[in-house]
Amino acid sequence: MSTLKGKIAVVTGGNSGIGYATAKKLTEDGATVIITGRSAERVQKAASELNITGIVADVSDLSAIDNLVEQVKNQFGNIDILFVNAGIFSPAPIGQISEEMFDNQMGINFKGAVFTVEKFIPILNDEASIINLSSINAYTGMPNTAIYAASKAALNSYTRTAATELAPRKIRINAVNPGPVETPIFEKTGMPEDQLKEFAQAIKNRIPLGRFGKPEDIANLVAFLASDIASFITGGEYNIDGGTNINPLLS
Repeated sequence: MSTLKGKIAVVTGGNSGIGYATAKKLTEDGATVIITGRSAERVQKAASELNITGIVADVSDLSAIDNLVEQVKNQFGNIDILFVNAGIFSPAPIGQISEEMFDNQMGINFKGAVFTVEKFIPILNDEASIINLSSINAYTGMPNTAIYAASKAALNSYTRTAATELAPRKIRINAVNPGPVETPIFEKTGMPEDQLKEFAQAIKNRIPLGRFGKPEDIANLVAFLASDIASFITGGEYNIDGGTNINPLLS
């Protein structure tokens, strides 16, 4: 399918996981895709594999976002799709939350996401589509995720207000709330492997459909929201979680 033919798309955090799968899907659907990430090596490797453009940018650094926008503008002009995907997950129980952990998660997951949108607005075409990657953790009350969950809840609130304000330009903005997905984000938490396996099994037991999501599952939803097929959808939040959020007490 070439549902995105002629569209220019930017995917932040596009060198692995959901971002990588989405960049691949958008490319397959006809878009010209630019991915970003913090690691030059990983960005270059992913861009080479997908035969797309990769730009190194740390979304927690506002000057880096400025440079990213300038590079995209100079090379591609205005864009049609912005997938704000970059994020981190650092679990900690209440009472053991450090200021550094708070600043890192809020700085990337919320502040970085907000200012990615803010700084790209001037080079977004009218009728562009913005998709923010959030999480069902914004609502689940899952233990050890207080700050991660708060960062995603804040992002969802921003998305709703932005939808109203961007509507005069016919720019659509929506949030995607994945449940548990097989991505490297959990491996980056620093948890021991046996603890990770126990954590993963406990989560899997709570998913009514009985499996973790795949990055491609999320990519398909993002590609739909990015397309003109979804031209009447804005300000929405879409759970894609195997039913987890409707059965919070399932064990």
